[in-house]
Amino acid sequence: MANYAYLRVSTDSQDVNNQKHGIFEYANRVGVANLAFVEDAVTGSKKWHQRRLGPLLHSMGEGDTIIFSEVTRMARSTLQVLEILELCMEKQLKVHIAKQNMQLDGSLQSKIIATMLGLAGEIEREFIRMRTKEALDARKAAGHQLGRPKGPAKNLKLDAKREQIEKYLGMGLGIRETARLIDAAPSTLSDYAKRKGLKVLVNGAK
Repeated sequence: MANYAYLRVSTDSQDVNNQKHGIFEYANRVGVANLAFVEDAVTGSKKWHQRRLGPLLHSMGEGDTIIFSEVTRMARSTLQVLEILELCMEKQLKVHIAKQNMQLDGSLQSKIIATMLGLAGEIEREFIRMRTKEALDARKAAGHQLGRPKGPAKNLKLDAKREQIEKYLGMGLGIRETARLIDAAPSTLSDYAKRKGLKVLVNGAK
């Protein structure tokens, strides 16, 4: 019986050693030895059978074992993951997924199907998490600022009512009266007037 471990990295900057480390720890824990590693440096959007994973699975025989570091290293869609597992089930391969601590025995078809149904939601959540992280990393690498910009906001909520504010303040109304007319908190209007340099004509009106 042969034991394989499949690794996939989507870019050269990703560290394949992280996946290897997780697989070695898992394999030692479950007693799988003499692993032959197969590596792919391709994006997960490429179909699994077009990667080295396809020929590997087709060459494996009944009772052979394959370990993946995590579900998202198999493919980037639930459909492709299920296709891979279906092939493994047909060939009666033993499938291990280290991060999720999953063991799927190809000879137990009913148990595999039940497990897959339960894992469908988890797989989708994992894909969403990965895509979100990759998108944020790409924006950060391109120099885009993430999160709320530092410093005071350029656009304020009361900007849309500035014309009304200037009109009422110009009529001699104070902060409280103007705030009541524009349906805003006096403290908010006071801060806005200070930031925009608006003149409050009524002395002491806050």
